[in-house]
Amino acid sequence: MSGTHPADPIAEAFEVHRDRLRAVAYRVLGSHADADDAVQEAWLRLSRQDADAIDNLGGWLTTVVGRISLDLLRSGRTRPTVPLDDQLPELTVTLDDGPDPEELVTLGDSVGLALSTVLESLRPDERLAFVLHDVFAVPHGEIGTILGRSTDATKMLTSRARRKVQAARQSTSDRQLQREVVGAFLAAAREGRFERLLEVLRPEVEFTVHTPGGRFVTIGATEVADRARVAGGAAHARAATVNGRPGVVAWNEDGTPLSLLVFTVADGRITEITAMVDPVELALMDLPGPV
Repeated sequence: MSGTHPADPIAEAFEVHRDRLRAVAYRVLGSHADADDAVQEAWLRLSRQDADAIDNLGGWLTTVVGRISLDLLRSGRTRPTVPLDDQLPELTVTLDDGPDPEELVTLGDSVGLALSTVLESLRPDERLAFVLHDVFAVPHGEIGTILGRSTDATKMLTSRARRKVQAARQSTSDRQLQREVVGAFLAAAREGRFERLLEVLRPEVEFTVHTPGGRFVTIGATEVADRARVAGGAAHARAATVNGRPGVVAWNEDGTPLSLLVFTVADGRITEITAMVDPVELALMDLPGPV
């Protein structure tokens, strides 16, 4: 990484922990760029320390990264999440035949998927405590050191954050309904059923397509239904979850990505559809392959 020298024992020791530190920072901050900044700052702080005086380097670094991340959250200087229809954000795509994100709520993978919006609703101290304890198994005492709280107070904080996360799991039925609405849309598009398409589309629905030639937006259920009916369905397509939203991934005959559709559903009807069909951008997304 920038600023380290492979022959330097301190740098080599830091590299051993780098991936874990970046994972911690990313799950707390929700941004790869912010996570990189936090890890780089941790390296700079380590480089100014007497490493021989640090008994537990991994624990020390986790504490430092935690404090840096907490400061970023509290200051509001983290990079905001960008809506899908403004530009392409960091997307996490999983095919729906695997475990649902809500079933992975206590695992690290879940934080980047179904919990992303839930974590946004937590206070900075709750977010840090939940991620460090429930995802990375950091003891409450060490988390309390970062937060300036007692161990018992930190346990209560983690418990409160966990209750909020578990409450969000109650929306599982809502996500299932969303998938059913998207399924109805796709079936109607394949069959060319115009009236059925209008039933599942909000009148002011927006359809945004990212192409090699730019971004194009269609507004209105009639116009979007016309486009969907003409496009039909791809032969090699699978339902997916994209940053917690229902989506569809389609592939060409050779297995390369053809398109990625992401849907926003509210009150049982589709309000937004974003389609990525630019081969260059699709190739950069690290999408799952056809199975």
